Amino acid sequence: MSSKNKSTPTHAERAANYREEWFSCSQSVFAAYAPDFGISADTGLKIATPFGAGMGKQQYTCGAVTGALMVLGLKFGMGENDPAENKSLTYSKTLEFMEEFKRINGSISCLELLDGLNMNDPADYQQMLDQKMFINRCNKYVDDAVKILNKILEN
Repeated sequence: MSSKNKSTPTHAERAANYREEWFSCSQSVFAAYAPDFGISADTGLKIATPFGAGMGKQQYTCGAVTGALMVLGLKFGMGENDPAENKSLTYSKTLEFMEEFKRINGSISCLELLDGLNMNDPADYQQMLDQKMFINRCNKYVDDAVKILNKILEN
């Protein structure tokens, strides 16, 4: 009999686990990658908090997208001692990510991705809960963001 070692969870598994704990899409994506860049998952969750629900529950850019873009910044971004070319590289990777996310899901807008329902309106919010949008839709958007991000980071 051979014993199986528990492997380190993948980014997708970590992101899904955060979603199961009801962290936002942005928190789930960003915190899944934060430790790869020397940032604790807990700090990653805190950093990404304002970006949840389309930036502070305003339903602008999808949180799965903003979480992924922060990861791209960590990987490719321009810091104090980096070449200026890093900024244009990061913008290029950002555009690549957003185009692929839009191709798969039709939009990067939280409001559009949730059928125009306003999560700040009690009736719309109840409809979102009844339709399990935060589970069925948002979990898919997180998964899609991780898949796209992995592809970009591997190239």
